[in-house]
Amino acid sequence: MSSYPEVRGKLLLNEPLGPYTWFRVGGAVDALFIPADADDLADFLKALDPAVPVTVLGVGSNVIVRDGGVEGVVIRLAGRPWAQITTEGDTITAGAGALDSMVAKASAKAGIGGLEFYAGIPGTIGGALTMNAGCYGAETKDVLVSAWGLTRSGERVDYVLADFGYTYRHSVVPENDIIWVEAVYRGTPADPETVTAKINEITSRRETTQPIREKTGGSTFKNPEGHSSWKLVDEAGWRGKLHVVNGGGAMFSELHSNFMINPGEATAADIEGLGEAVRADVKAKTGVQLDWEIKRIGRKG
Repeated sequence: MSSYPEVRGKLLLNEPLGPYTWFRVGGAVDALFIPADADDLADFLKALDPAVPVTVLGVGSNVIVRDGGVEGVVIRLAGRPWAQITTEGDTITAGAGALDSMVAKASAKAGIGGLEFYAGIPGTIGGALTMNAGCYGAETKDVLVSAWGLTRSGERVDYVLADFGYTYRHSVVPENDIIWVEAVYRGTPADPETVTAKINEITSRRETTQPIREKTGGSTFKNPEGHSSWKLVDEAGWRGKLHVVNGGGAMFSELHSNFMINPGEATAADIEGLGEAVRADVKAKTGVQLDWEIKRIGRKG
């Protein structure tokens, strides 16, 4: 452990990352760091050799870790210190490790409307900040006020909404340049029961239309301008069709054809290979370019 700084949290060397992702695939990382708190993270980043690559992993809900593993350090903001949620008036403050769905629930309890859509996003606040996460007609940019995080060298930086330069599923802040620690949102005063009813509606809609009990990664592709990705995948004939590269194979869900699933023994190569095969096929058949929404990290096996 001599090449890594001392930590108060957990530092696991050569740790397989598959168990930390929804797809349950992928190789090991040189070091997985689960910091005790923001100070532990800042101290670690300040002391870490600047040449070591750093990647942030939330709950691993929209990521493919490649079979060859990940170089450097993966930082996972897990545990109670990272998941704190507090409310005051019409504002809600949430740690980067808080689940989006828990933020939605906390807003309902506090009688704050506008964040109900977070009940439909299977990730954490850190991920939502990175990609302007949204669903059912609402996005992070509609409710975010500000956020703060740490640079790769461990310095604190504060951002207001405008600094993110949000567009559809995109921020101008380069991924992994800043490790988000906390975000502040503003909603509108609302009746807690009304907010809860909206959340319940989103949750049940998600349960009936998405394969949430499967090993999946959420929406695979962004919706191209004027198109629905699921429709393009479906019409190209890929719904429920097993695709094998060098494992047990992966497929697009029968339930929702923009959701890839690992039906059992898929490798990362199977899953990413399926996505690339579908992108090429849809492009050839329709001329429409599908862009990945799921992140792919690490080295190919």
